[in-house]
Amino acid sequence: MSALPAVTVCRGCCCGSGRTHPGLDRAHHDALLDRLTDGVAGHARLRTSECLGPCADSDVVVVAPAPAARRAGARPVWLRAVLDATAADAVAAWVRAGGPGAAPRPRVLDALVFAPGPRASEEGRTAG
Repeated sequence: MSALPAVTVCRGCCCGSGRTHPGLDRAHHDALLDRLTDGVAGHARLRTSECLGPCADSDVVVVAPAPAARRAGARPVWLRAVLDATAADAVAAWVRAGGPGAAPRPRVLDALVFAPGPRASEEGRTAG
């Protein structure tokens, strides 16, 4: 088991495809994934998922705490609409600082936090 936080990026049918955000093509999404990958390298386990479920809130990124922070009560944070470099860089900076339970979440991410549920939305299941 890794002592690092984990970042899971949805890249299935809705997230990362341009289907939900027609003005953003696959190359845009790929560039953001590369930016996030580079930004968290050595500070988190990064993986992609075919589908995390809440398609109405694409593009979804889940930042999970490191095991020690999890044992201390920190929980994964679900982010929606991670669609630009500002959001990707904020996620990376947060993870480099320790992530959930170890460092304060950058304020720029506050509006992107949501609570997942069956297919989510209803404005991110009344954001958290």
